[in-house]
Amino acid sequence: MDAKVAVRDQAAEKPPFRKIDWLPRDIAVERRADGVVVLKSRIPLDPYEPHIPSSLAKWAKERPDHIWLAQRKGEARQWREVSYAEAKRTVDALTQALLDMKIRDGGPVAILSSNSIEHALMTQAAMQARLPAAPISPAYSLMSQDHAKLKYLFDLIKPAVAMVQDGPTFEKALAALNLDGIAVVHVDRPPTAIESTAYAALAATPVTSAVESSIAKITPDTVGKLLFTSGSTGMPKAVINTQRMMCANARMMMQVRPRPTGGSDAVYLDWMPWNHTMGGNALFNPVLTEGGTLYIDEGKPVPGLFDETLRNLREISPTYYANVPAGYAALAAAMEKDDALCRNFFKHLGLMAYGGARLPDDLHDRMQALAVKTTGERIVFYTGWGSTETAPTSTGTYWDTERVGLIGLPFPGVELKMVPVGPKFELRLRGVNVMPGYFGRPDLTKAAFDDEGFYCIGDAGMFVDPGDPAKGLIFSGRVVEDFKLTTGTFVQVGSVRTDAIAAASPVVQDALVAGQDRSYIGLLAWPNLDACRRLIGDPAASMDQVIAHPTVIAHLRDGLARYNKSVGGVSSMTIGRAMLMAEPPSIDGNELTDKGYINQRAGLGRRVALVERLYSDPPGPDVIVLK
Repeated sequence: MDAKVAVRDQAAEKPPFRKIDWLPRDIAVERRADGVVVLKSRIPLDPYEPHIPSSLAKWAKERPDHIWLAQRKGEARQWREVSYAEAKRTVDALTQALLDMKIRDGGPVAILSSNSIEHALMTQAAMQARLPAAPISPAYSLMSQDHAKLKYLFDLIKPAVAMVQDGPTFEKALAALNLDGIAVVHVDRPPTAIESTAYAALAATPVTSAVESSIAKITPDTVGKLLFTSGSTGMPKAVINTQRMMCANARMMMQVRPRPTGGSDAVYLDWMPWNHTMGGNALFNPVLTEGGTLYIDEGKPVPGLFDETLRNLREISPTYYANVPAGYAALAAAMEKDDALCRNFFKHLGLMAYGGARLPDDLHDRMQALAVKTTGERIVFYTGWGSTETAPTSTGTYWDTERVGLIGLPFPGVELKMVPVGPKFELRLRGVNVMPGYFGRPDLTKAAFDDEGFYCIGDAGMFVDPGDPAKGLIFSGRVVEDFKLTTGTFVQVGSVRTDAIAAASPVVQDALVAGQDRSYIGLLAWPNLDACRRLIGDPAASMDQVIAHPTVIAHLRDGLARYNKSVGGVSSMTIGRAMLMAEPPSIDGNELTDKGYINQRAGLGRRVALVERLYSDPPGPDVIVLK
């Protein structure tokens, strides 16, 4: 049989994808004489809601008993469920309480805690009172030793209210702040030495006509949230999120994957933090807009915490599920041993989504094999791209695709400008979902936009097929990451990183690409602990044991050797040495961007000693020499 015919026959034998009515990829392409390319959908953006709280009011009226939020509570850890009508009543009472405080100058409501029902309801109340909700990473309170970022943010935004879930847990952080003029609100227990008001007392406030009057004054330009960048290149920036931005972006995501107009029976189980734009906007806002149900997952995709997620997935059958690759790796390993878990997970699932890093090909294939075994169908893996400044997603893979590593195509209402930088493009965005600026920093705002009003996000991309833009774009890292070897050749860090990770799959989770002013490229890699444990047959192996294990090292060496062979010895792509790292990326060390992407420069700067070991002569026993 002819080889091409055989390939076609194999493709034809693959089970179908579970049906999704995607928006057509009708993309206009403008090619300018200077090499700039501008992409936009020819399909106009559908009308969107006037503000986020309007959806809560709508579903409280039309589907009062439908569950909006659920979270495990109490010693028995049973689900506490909150309907749309119950939520609306509580939000209105909280709104009245905030209005009664007579806060001047629209002082924000800072929320220092993790995701919770109270967090969600206070956010809606702040919006109804026309006060920006400002969710701040709990890590700044609970993991930081000096609270420098927390103090900086309080000084920048000057909140009028600071809410914590549990007073004693956050007391050290609160004590580090100047709380003059700030009303502290606690949900569970009060702080021991700081004056505070109980959330329950605020939620019992009698509602007057002032609430409806305040809601009526919300405009598309009203600031709904202040969301903070990760501070990976300094102190965090406060990104202004207007009601227009958030509502338009929620509609974009719903337009490319249409939902029922009369309310949805969609079920989500999600852990992503609401202080981050992906959890707080990209997931939370569409759930509310479509009238779905969100179960708050207090598990995390890390050892010791993922058991909670598995417990939840044994009870909850999601219709949509999103996670980072590490979460999918742990989930796949669990489902491969537990048919009941697998059946419950896939029972109603229509779509899987990933972000934060490239999904390894082998992990994609394992999840698809489980889906086919359970349902007879494949489930599309979806991903998108954007930033805190774009509310957040501006592109998505809104079609049936088997390829991972894509960032998709622009949503309706978004223009994507691609400025040539060598063989790839710097990506810039313009649209109704783009921020008006950074709170309190007009200097940073001015620097963030080009002369045509496109937001300069700093990311790079390439066409899958330059001759057919409808096949989408590939993420190619950060523009500022690329460097020169001593040979004078440029290294495209994004491409090398993603291709090397794919070649070494499944043992590598992520990596730093070194080589500035060196004669060859070096790779500092973070192992995929779960995959490595599975490879060596030891589910309890420590990180130190994993990175020293000969089977793991051999797998990494062989994968990178195949990668080197595939690039034909080109110095700007060939990896000379590699080493596995035990210490995970650091939050305080600024190694993670707000999109969950590894900050190469910060990582290499923080790990100078490891870089020196990587290039030392003679090399140490933990260095894998490839050339």
